[in-house]
Amino acid sequence: MPDADRRDTQEKGFLNHMADKEQRPGRSSHVGKVPEAEKKLHEAVCVLLVELCERFTFFGIVCNMILFCTAKLGYRSHQAAMVNMCFVGTSTLTPVLVGWLAEYLVGRIKLVCICMFLHFLGTALLPVVSFPFEDVHMDRRHILLALPKREQKIVFYFALLTASLGIGGIRAIVCPLSAYSLEDCGPKELLSFFNWFHWLVNLNSAVVFVSISYIQQSVARNLGFLIPFVSGLMAMITIHMVRGEMIYKPKTDSSLLTTFGVIFSALKTCCVRYRYLSTAVASWLDHAKENHGGHYTETQVEGTKSLARLFPLFTFQILYRTCIMQIPSGYYLQTMNSNLHFSGFVLPVAAMNVISIVPLLILVPILECINSWLFSSKDTGHSPTIYIVVGHLSAALSVMAAGFSEIHRKHFPQVEQTLSQELLLVSSMPCFHLAPQYILLGVAEALVTPSCSLLSFWLVPERMRGISMHFLALFNGAGCFMGALFVQTAHAGTQGNWFPHLLHEGKLERFFFFLASLMVVNTLGFWAVAHRYNNLHEDCTNEFRGSLPGEKLLKHEKAIKHYNAVLESSPILSPVEKT
Repeated sequence: MPDADRRDTQEKGFLNHMADKEQRPGRSSHVGKVPEAEKKLHEAVCVLLVELCERFTFFGIVCNMILFCTAKLGYRSHQAAMVNMCFVGTSTLTPVLVGWLAEYLVGRIKLVCICMFLHFLGTALLPVVSFPFEDVHMDRRHILLALPKREQKIVFYFALLTASLGIGGIRAIVCPLSAYSLEDCGPKELLSFFNWFHWLVNLNSAVVFVSISYIQQSVARNLGFLIPFVSGLMAMITIHMVRGEMIYKPKTDSSLLTTFGVIFSALKTCCVRYRYLSTAVASWLDHAKENHGGHYTETQVEGTKSLARLFPLFTFQILYRTCIMQIPSGYYLQTMNSNLHFSGFVLPVAAMNVISIVPLLILVPILECINSWLFSSKDTGHSPTIYIVVGHLSAALSVMAAGFSEIHRKHFPQVEQTLSQELLLVSSMPCFHLAPQYILLGVAEALVTPSCSLLSFWLVPERMRGISMHFLALFNGAGCFMGALFVQTAHAGTQGNWFPHLLHEGKLERFFFFLASLMVVNTLGFWAVAHRYNNLHEDCTNEFRGSLPGEKLLKHEKAIKHYNAVLESSPILSPVEKT
């Protein structure tokens, strides 16, 4: 008994000592709590400002690119649509490439400076090419300063490439999703963040589509230099962040190359085993583990397995993203070939995009109320897969409505309309008749994009979240390039009938109906696999993510810390026992 008492006393002393160790840093950190909170707020404001400036310049480039390519560069309609979609796709993929370069080759600070220079160079060259100073007077003589077409195209593509590389660097290094400190958020808080984040981005784009498009298309065209000015402002904020050491440095636990390495190693080992010997494993990715003849640890393989479970979700986003890409391509051409006059005022073509943004701005507060009610019960983990299904269906209906609108548009007589100093023969149908297709796509975006971001972020281990968002970006970029491929295939396969240069001479509605039918099949396909992502309750998501040894140890550590804290503050122990 005396030995047992002594052991109990030693145990209590050890536990109290550990609790004191845990408590002491807490007291010291409490002193620096306010400055740390202020610094985090400062960082968040800077990141948000850079994000909004980057989106401002991005939408400013995209909003009237088709009009510039057709009116100034002499491109056919399908070529201009492809250029716009390829630029959006490249800007979506470059953050993945630049993020890898920052980690393994160049370094984050050096690369962010290079990307800011590229971004400013691209945005400064675009207004020079797009809005040349055609009215320059020197010594009472009129001088025409305009580049020849060939040089103009070279400078134009060089500007687009440098701007997209700069956009990639800003999104990957200055404004990554992990910079917003979302690690400790639950699904309800994450969905709320993604909803309001996309709400802010779309509010910003609405301002751009109305203001910049009007400046570029109508009056004061040289005010297009507002775009490089915003780029310069963004550069100054970024330099301030670099000097203040506010550039986010992510954890380097996992990388995109490691994930691809696990997949290729598993495929290679799997093929060899299938040919020569057969070994039963739970998943084909287990062949990449060291104990099964592979070259990767169990932690790396289990993380890749949890990511692989999201591949069906990512795959079904490709065709959805192709439908969304109709706003800056097919829908833009329809609007450009409709009557833009409204009460004696010529509307900018890109201003119609605001109609697709208004539903999102209205729906987000409503969805927030619905989500608060759905997540109110702690026993059920609501999943937003139903939002994705409804959003996909809304996108299919939008493209179908675009087909019917195109048939309706051709029934109106043609009139002359001047756009960017070019005289065009267009339908006399008011452009507002196209509003339903824009509204339906806006509803789709409000439902799908935040929900996909939530599932991609929440359903993988913490160390794999950045990689998961990179894969979502890869598949979204693939959707943009698939849209360009569809346009080229439809134009070449039908001798320009399905995607004509002059819309009244072709059958653009057939292209829309074909895309809508594919989107209906895509919606049914996702509905069939949506049950895999139906429950976001922690017990279920732990099983979905897989059990990683590192995460288990982390949980045990947290449990011990919590137990020590409880022992320290427990009223059951008497003051004598605590000493």
